[in-house]
Amino acid sequence: MNVYKKGSGGLIGVGIGGIRCCRVLLKKDGTLAQPVISWMDARTAVPYEHTNPEVAYVTSTTGYLSCRLTGEFKDCIGNAFGEWPVDMETWNWSEDEEVIRKYQIPREMLFEAVGPGEILGYVTKAASEKTGLPEGLPVVSVTNDKAVEGLGAGLVNDQTAVISLGTYITLMIQGKELPKDPKALWAIISSVPGKYLYESYGIRRGMWTVSWFRDLFGDGLVQEAAKQGLSPEELLNKKAEKVPAGSDGLMTVLDWLANPWEPYKKGIMIGFGAHMDEAYMYRSILEGIAYTMKNNCDAMCEELGKPLKEIVISGGGSNSDLFMQIFADIFNVPAKRNVVNESASLGAVINTAVALGEYESYEKAVEEMVEIKDVFMPIEKNAQLYQKLNQRAYKNMANYTDGVLKEIYNVYNEDV
Repeated sequence: MNVYKKGSGGLIGVGIGGIRCCRVLLKKDGTLAQPVISWMDARTAVPYEHTNPEVAYVTSTTGYLSCRLTGEFKDCIGNAFGEWPVDMETWNWSEDEEVIRKYQIPREMLFEAVGPGEILGYVTKAASEKTGLPEGLPVVSVTNDKAVEGLGAGLVNDQTAVISLGTYITLMIQGKELPKDPKALWAIISSVPGKYLYESYGIRRGMWTVSWFRDLFGDGLVQEAAKQGLSPEELLNKKAEKVPAGSDGLMTVLDWLANPWEPYKKGIMIGFGAHMDEAYMYRSILEGIAYTMKNNCDAMCEELGKPLKEIVISGGGSNSDLFMQIFADIFNVPAKRNVVNESASLGAVINTAVALGEYESYEKAVEEMVEIKDVFMPIEKNAQLYQKLNQRAYKNMANYTDGVLKEIYNVYNEDV
């Protein structure tokens, strides 16, 4: 993310952030030893195995990019998320021999750890010639995608939650302390130095499920939308707005991509009636996302001992007024939408601007740069209905469906 000085148009720095949990294996000279391993690849869910003798460094996508731009072997410690030997209290690499053995990455294979909002290095002449970025331009560490998205959404207090609507949907609340033995959340390094983000359990392939459903209808949906001057998503939202809250009991469980420790999980739609069409199915997917994040959030807030006052919805899905209202109704708190709803890029700008002295603090930068577009208030009758459906049905769905799904899984895998 490039940052320009306000009023001058001059480029003052570039912030480097990226999708977390990816693993990048580099040769001694900083070039790729093999293709980047995506966060969705099962190999990133287990400790690194040194099977390729060409590999000299194990880093993240941002470590690779910063290395190519600056020639420095440095990366933000916040991007070492998942199977990495990180000391969450010191914001550095762990010196505990047991931890190092567990993750199987010796210190000499790790880049130098840099904190969020710090300068990683400066654009080299070679990088300048390839990218067009000015030689000597500061390159700033801006943490992983979710942490920087929280910052860009304006997350600077401990009673606001940001819901990130991406391929992986999660919910984040900022705090000052590192929780001990948390059960309903985990703490990650925030984009704000000295702070942590408490992150709920999320939905894998979350917004992908919405795209998948849209694509099921193919050219017919595209053509119908075009006739009305709408995008396919806008047409689905328009149709789903006519479906009553609760979708007449049609419910969607969003396990389209199972966690490695729950391989039997599958997506479920339950409660069909003969009168239901694609609008009911679409709305039930949106409601399923909101139900899931509400339940995860409740467990998280109970553990933290903090009530939630409002939510901010980030990501392209927040463009839907219907989705925003569903979130407000199911959470039963105000749901805010910012002018810049793809907030990871804005968070990168904030990190970079503060690092380069354009703002004296993160609070001041957020005040100046994050603008609320609108707020959706809960509709009381909808909130009451959703609360009943959630508590009496959706929240307990797995108690009834997991057994069946396990048996199906066993049939297909017992002879493997």
